[in-house]
Amino acid sequence: MLEPALRTHFTTESVAVEEKMNGYNTRVASINGQIVALTRGGHICPYTTEKAESLIPEKIFTDHPEWVLCGEMVGPDSPYAPKETYGIESLQFFLFDIHEKKGGRPLTVAERQEVAEEYGIQSTRLFGTYPLNEAHHKIREIIQMLGASGQEGVVIKDPKMRDPPLKYTSSQSNCDDLKYAFTYYHDYARSFFYSRVMREAFQSVEWREGPAEIEKRSLQLGESILKPMIQSIKRVQSGEKLVENVKIRVKSLKTSEKFKEHLRTLGIDAVFSDPVKIKDEYLIKIQKINHRTNDKTESILRGET
Repeated sequence: MLEPALRTHFTTESVAVEEKMNGYNTRVASINGQIVALTRGGHICPYTTEKAESLIPEKIFTDHPEWVLCGEMVGPDSPYAPKETYGIESLQFFLFDIHEKKGGRPLTVAERQEVAEEYGIQSTRLFGTYPLNEAHHKIREIIQMLGASGQEGVVIKDPKMRDPPLKYTSSQSNCDDLKYAFTYYHDYARSFFYSRVMREAFQSVEWREGPAEIEKRSLQLGESILKPMIQSIKRVQSGEKLVENVKIRVKSLKTSEKFKEHLRTLGIDAVFSDPVKIKDEYLIKIQKINHRTNDKTESILRGET
């Protein structure tokens, strides 16, 4: 529940509310004078590193080699979480935190905004700073606005960054996550399911929804689970293989080869298309094969249990 969570969690008199971008989490730093980008699990991603080199000015690390930039890589040319929602042509880095390498001390929200402006780095949208005892009303308005446009939610922060942040997502985002998870149900559904259904139930109670609103939410939630799963079963039944279709856009074909090896290292089976030259870059489509869901579906269709 948002209102009591804010009171219990934060020790400040006000909170800053920023947009939670729907992409993949990236940390960018300078190591031995070279910009590197790390994704989930602390792995250096060659594709994200190439993108970071063009999106983040080298001067920031010349001036501040002790910083780690934390942000979200967002856009359609994402191999991890492709999104068309934001009108981005390829991939964009949105800065949401800056930490020191040693000790991890964060810059304040205001300091980070100043840095982003000084170095010309895109920053996540700051909706405002609100008194703690009133913030839940404003956050609900923001969440409803973001949900209506298919966007994810908000991150709620102590402006001085002394208390850890909280995240609050829209119902539409929860359901989009479930659609994805249940398309590849034997790969992702179990890990996605419980937390998002919990969010939906508690948000409904917190917003004091009536019977019509509860029915609408329930229908949206149920369709997010059942429809993609039925479609996946039918596709396998017709002889298709379930794959995740993503794409990358690289300046160097060496980056594509390094990224292919990176996916192998992560245990991801992927098929890369031939590159298509677009201006000074190469567009490469990738099919990531979800073996567990394919195998499970084929097994059940054969009558095995």
